[in-house]
Amino acid sequence: MAGVLVLEEGQQLLMQQAGLLITTVLVVVAGLIIMWIVVSIPVWIAAKIVTAGKARFSRAMLVTAAGPIVYGLVFFLSSAALSATIGVQFLVAAISFVLAFAAWIGVFKVGFDTGWFRALGIAILATIVFIIIGAIVTVGLQAIVPDAPQITPFPSF
Repeated sequence: MAGVLVLEEGQQLLMQQAGLLITTVLVVVAGLIIMWIVVSIPVWIAAKIVTAGKARFSRAMLVTAAGPIVYGLVFFLSSAALSATIGVQFLVAAISFVLAFAAWIGVFKVGFDTGWFRALGIAILATIVFIIIGAIVTVGLQAIVPDAPQITPFPSF
């Protein structure tokens, strides 16, 4: 009888852990989707300005999803190839960064059907818009909940 009781307790614990794992996965996936949407907003606003209103939000989301993937692949592959040939770690990292950044701008160029300078403008303007939105969120959160921890790297006012 005691063995059955221990087995039932073990099954309960296993079910609780499985439920916790499923909940954690769902929260992480939901958080990533929300973050993807939020990060796409500055890109969309910047692209709207630079392309004279031709950019669509769905395209901004696509570019925002593809950009980091292309950046990571180019950085990883170029670092691996350059490490084998050059060997100087700082130089490898610098060249890989430049190549990956150019690939990221290339995603903007293709995604918004624009030239290289406009794609660079979208990237720069999106960064500025992101900083402004972050500052507004920080100020708003600090106004509503003064003791809340900072969620952005911007100082509270």
